[in-house]
Amino acid sequence: MKIVTYNVNGLRAALKKDWLLWLSALAPDVVCLQEIKATPDQLPELHLLEELGYEHYWYPAQKKGYSGTAIFTKITPKHVEYGCGHEDYDFEGRMIRADFDNISVISAYFPSGTTGDVRQDFKYRFLADFQEYSDKLLQEKPNLVVSGDFNICHRAIDIHNPKTNAKSSGFLPEEREWMENFIQSGYIDSFRALNPDPHHYSWWSYRAGARAKNLGWRIDYNMVSKSLEGKIKGASMLPSALHSDHCPVLLELDL
Repeated sequence: MKIVTYNVNGLRAALKKDWLLWLSALAPDVVCLQEIKATPDQLPELHLLEELGYEHYWYPAQKKGYSGTAIFTKITPKHVEYGCGHEDYDFEGRMIRADFDNISVISAYFPSGTTGDVRQDFKYRFLADFQEYSDKLLQEKPNLVVSGDFNICHRAIDIHNPKTNAKSSGFLPEEREWMENFIQSGYIDSFRALNPDPHHYSWWSYRAGARAKNLGWRIDYNMVSKSLEGKIKGASMLPSALHSDHCPVLLELDL
């Protein structure tokens, strides 16, 4: 099973940059999208997606043009769960889950705290509630993949300049500690498990040619529950995909 997570920063904009052509070439089984910023009725290209063999499940934010998640899949899910039962996060379309025969896959878009203290506090609440949600879900569905934009760099190796960003949202000590605790609660950072070397990032600022210089942050992850540890066959960044300020992150499982 090939799973790809991609914060597209607006699916309509990505589609104008030949996103479907890219998708056709990669042909993943499951696509976890974040920041779709759209509803299905705004996308006349959906029939082309279906022609590629994908079913599509959407969880847009209530606010138009903002946030939202989706899962596109070539494998019909047994069940799709929309949201996590917390009104504040579900209002923003932060999470959608597809349950398959022997695995469940979440597409999650964690809040950013970069706009100030109010949203940083919202982010901390989300992190605490997501951990609680995950703890319960792992008991019900031990074969779990949490894919998405976590908006956190776990370690210094995951950010191009850890010293100057020490007080930046996304690399704060409390956020990094949460990420460590989340992994310790039953997950494997699939990319880092297979790629211990530095300079791999999934997001770059649009300013100052950051992407061309590879001055980035690794904030997009495919977290794999420990029960699937022996099934991880591949994990890679795909920085040549240029539809967004993020790049896709690929996970390959042998199920």
